Amino acid sequence: MKRLVEIVPARPGWYARWRTAPEATCSYPVTVWALVEESDETNREVIGVDAAGQWPGSDDDDLVGEFVRYVFQPPDSGEPEDLERAGQPADQRAGQPADQTVSSG
Repeated sequence: MKRLVEIVPARPGWYARWRTAPEATCSYPVTVWALVEESDETNREVIGVDAAGQWPGSDDDDLVGEFVRYVFQPPDSGEPEDLERAGQPADQRAGQPADQTVSSG
């Protein structure tokens, strides 16, 4: 079991990317960074918790997919193409398809 040591707000521009299908991903904004440690205090790590309340290594069965990586995109350069907004179904986002193809470039 992991123990929460500290949390800090995430700056705008950080996203957690999840693989939802072999060729599709979705990203959620990271809301906080959390420092967690093993119960025996042998290992510490920083994890990002996204706007949907998901984080890598969670035991929650409701994860949207497999964690891929954290992505930083400066706020003035727009949002990731695969952005999801927690609480808003992907098909209701203006002009955005539910799944985005992962580009290999």
